[in-house]
Amino acid sequence: MNLFDSLKAILTIAYKEFVHVWRDRRVLLLILVLPPFFTLVFGHAFEGSNVRDVSTMFLDADNSPESQKFAEFLHGKNVLDALVEGSDNPDKVRKDISDLLQNLKDTFIWKKWVGDAKGTIDLVQNGADAAIVIPEGWGKSLQDGTPINMRAVLDGSDTNTAPAVQALLQQALGIFQLNERYELIKNLPEQVVDLGEQLSPQTQHEFSSSLTPWEFDTQILYNPKLLFVDYVVPGMVGLILQLVTVTLIASTITREREVGTLSQLLVTPLRQSEIVVGKVLPYLFISMFLIAGTIAIGHIHFGIKIHQPLLLSLVCFLFLLCSLGLGLLISAFSKTQTQAIQFSVFLLLPIMLLSGAFAPLSQLPGSIRIFSELFPLTHFCRAFRSVNMYRADFGFIAADLIALAVGAVITCIGAAYLLRTADD
Repeated sequence: MNLFDSLKAILTIAYKEFVHVWRDRRVLLLILVLPPFFTLVFGHAFEGSNVRDVSTMFLDADNSPESQKFAEFLHGKNVLDALVEGSDNPDKVRKDISDLLQNLKDTFIWKKWVGDAKGTIDLVQNGADAAIVIPEGWGKSLQDGTPINMRAVLDGSDTNTAPAVQALLQQALGIFQLNERYELIKNLPEQVVDLGEQLSPQTQHEFSSSLTPWEFDTQILYNPKLLFVDYVVPGMVGLILQLVTVTLIASTITREREVGTLSQLLVTPLRQSEIVVGKVLPYLFISMFLIAGTIAIGHIHFGIKIHQPLLLSLVCFLFLLCSLGLGLLISAFSKTQTQAIQFSVFLLLPIMLLSGAFAPLSQLPGSIRIFSELFPLTHFCRAFRSVNMYRADFGFIAADLIALAVGAVITCIGAAYLLRTADD
């Protein structure tokens, strides 16, 4: 065979494969629709790097002119004119402050205060990620030269949000203190100003540095050491289990269809629902063993403390049922094992990135968060963290448990229904 004949044979095979892909609407959907769709979704999900939409309770227990002024600044309403006027480059300073105000507006969603300002603050029960308190007597303490620290209580379960909020609060307070310093200098008697101007720049800088900084007393709840592994364990466990369960069971029906045993099953007295349950049951036991081993490794090797094991077991059980039902639905929909694996991969890709397994859902845009609620892993991670980190009870995670149970029922019923047309 010469080179031309060899090339012709290759092009013939290539044309055959192209026609095969073109006629297979399922594969064509994966190729033409899902990649650009996921690109748009992931791009919008991660286009912003700043922390945002942090639900925050705020209380001004002092209610002094100073505290009210700082509260307005923290809520993004005060431009701090004294700092702008006293700077060498007012345009740049005004822009920097405007950017900070916009950052404050984007970061915090302000909630009504609930609880004791001086006692324990329960963020989870109040649906908050942070709490800020301006203590009574704060304004007077500034005038006396002995500033009282403000109080900030942050949810440390997410190791990214808490440090970012803490840094932003300290930055805002530092800028506000600098503005008050300029305000003070602007209102000094002329004799004092003239005397101050006679001091050397070095002496002026030393005097400025000696001023006591205003600070926050920050308390980190739920994950005081800000260990990322404590936050990410539910995501790792859920993702590994979903990857294994979906891909394993997604090949079951398609494997039987390819070898011809599915048709034999369908003509037996067995009902479709019985076939579905029989397919799920072995993998359910295997998956329960796998999830127990995965959590045990996290506890023994990484030192993750496991709380309320019975409630966690219920969460894991419903999650596995939903994952197995999803894999079975893919298996019933696909014609071949290759198609089943392809659908599984494309399904698990958005689940991995948008389910809150490795980053909080609160940092995603609202439209993406609605989309994420369709994933079983989203409800598993939220329920697992609520139980293990927040010590939440059954009522607190009931919505996620119901979502997992409904998902399991819908996927299993859908798989049973698709079995009726398995040979079409």
